[in-house]
Amino acid sequence: MRLQDKVAIVTGAAGGMGRSTAETFAREGAAVVVADILDDVGSAAAAELRDAGGRAEYRHLDVTDEAAWAAVTAGVVERYGRLDVLVNNAGISGTFDPDLGSTAFYDQLMLVNARSVFLGIKYGAAAMARAGGGAIVNMSSISASIGQPGIHLGYGASKAAITAMTRTAAVHHAAAGIRVNAVAPGMLPPMRTSRGSADPSWRAAQIDGVPMKREGKVEEVAEAVLFLASPEASYITGVEILVDGGLTAV
Repeated sequence: MRLQDKVAIVTGAAGGMGRSTAETFAREGAAVVVADILDDVGSAAAAELRDAGGRAEYRHLDVTDEAAWAAVTAGVVERYGRLDVLVNNAGISGTFDPDLGSTAFYDQLMLVNARSVFLGIKYGAAAMARAGGGAIVNMSSISASIGQPGIHLGYGASKAAITAMTRTAAVHHAAAGIRVNAVAPGMLPPMRTSRGSADPSWRAAQIDGVPMKREGKVEEVAEAVLFLASPEASYITGVEILVDGGLTAV
């Protein structure tokens, strides 16, 4: 097992990519902390992982709240003795608000998508340093590097911030044995925070531009996250893996 006896926090793990990542980590031997604000769904997800033979628990975490990050990371270290892996997956879609000129939504995107990663790195890296090292994987997006219609400007800005923080944090924490990388998914099934991207015509037009002519699967993203979190990526830090069916290669 590639994460045998490792301790991992996955944010936004009640559903979607986070849930798939938590399932993959549990399958590979990690003790997984399912972190989310959706208590009922998150608790159920953790229970299902345990029913399948994995080690998992749910913890409420508002990723925009610094005090919450401090409490959750401290609680995990107290419970398990250390933290080995953090996946900063929680975020909101750039199509959640149909008003693409909304300043309030810009602020929300930067808060939930970018500030959360800053706080996760801050508290996750501190815990990992005390344990002698670890791996942080941040969820970016192809929207950090290409323009797309129907998506708020703040979404691309928030994801570009994640990419930049990933590289800088990789340099800051390498000496402590902490690797920091990112995964940038392309077209996937609509997030629970999606609205416009769930429109069939919009999605069909976007998927038509993908060389592989299909949307990705959350499981395919989870496998990329697993690789970066595992010892197999022991000499990889500061990189971003694209999981986009070749869209950004066009």
